[in-house]
Amino acid sequence: MQQPTRREVNVGAGLNAFLTRMYSMMALAVLVSAGTAYVSMHAFYQSLMMFATAHSGMIWVILLLPIALSMGISFSATRNPAGSFLLLMLLAMIYGVEFALLAGAFTATDITAAFISSSAVFITMALYGTVTKRDLSRFGSHAMAALIALIIATIVNMFLKSAAITYVFSYIAVIIFVILTAWDAQKMKAIYLNYGHELSMMGLAIQGALQLYLDFVNLFIQFLQIFGMSNRD
Repeated sequence: MQQPTRREVNVGAGLNAFLTRMYSMMALAVLVSAGTAYVSMHAFYQSLMMFATAHSGMIWVILLLPIALSMGISFSATRNPAGSFLLLMLLAMIYGVEFALLAGAFTATDITAAFISSSAVFITMALYGTVTKRDLSRFGSHAMAALIALIIATIVNMFLKSAAITYVFSYIAVIIFVILTAWDAQKMKAIYLNYGHELSMMGLAIQGALQLYLDFVNLFIQFLQIFGMSNRD
């Protein structure tokens, strides 16, 4: 009669350890991004802007490199956890440089408000996704489809250069990433419970940290655009 109880305790302890490791690495990635952005803004900002102006093509490299790194981390996380962790930290540093370049277009108030808002939304939805018994997969799949459509529409708007459309798209993106944050949190919990005994817990934690970090980054960027554009009106 005690074996099922003991097994539940072991599963619960393992899950708590997994979630702690995943969210710790995600938080570390956010801190690395924030630290890199701070150092870049206060020590290398002029050099960064001069370099970006002189080498306009490098902007595309900086924008596309995170996509390649994210794909590499996702592919290798369970095969090479140590290497994937280093790639995650490198990704966080690259985003920190991007944030430093973006910061010149926004006030300190905009940045602070965006960070607080994205943090509050992320924590709330990640907690909800972790504890809820409701299956969020249907909402998550709809959000992914909406995200693909939004990316296509955003590319079109790059040629239209409509500030109003950008403003509306930012609100839509916030809603999408609110749903994706909860779904990713629930999904990683389910993956650990189903496959945690077969795969590296460290690898799964890195994979989850990556997904949740990207959710947070996108929430932050969208809130930054919303606050920045609102203050200009």
